[in-house]
Amino acid sequence: MNAKFLALKGIDYVKGFVVAVLTAVLTAVIPVIQTGTFPTGAQLKTMLISGLAAGIAYLIKNMLTNSKDELFKPEPK
Repeated sequence: MNAKFLALKGIDYVKGFVVAVLTAVLTAVIPVIQTGTFPTGAQLKTMLISGLAAGIAYLIKNMLTNSKDELFKPEPK
């Protein structure tokens, strides 16, 4: 069952972490494929920030979703 509106469960944090890691990894792979070189330190920093932002966005989305998976709606009675 999903967490209640404006609440998170432990699994939400795990899923948010997975989203953050996958986003960072996938954004790191794109320049490697396009240019054939490894990303620079500045590019890696940008990729990590993008991953963190994606993970936080996922958690915010889950906080604003009720247990019936309805966005911006309070918990049904």
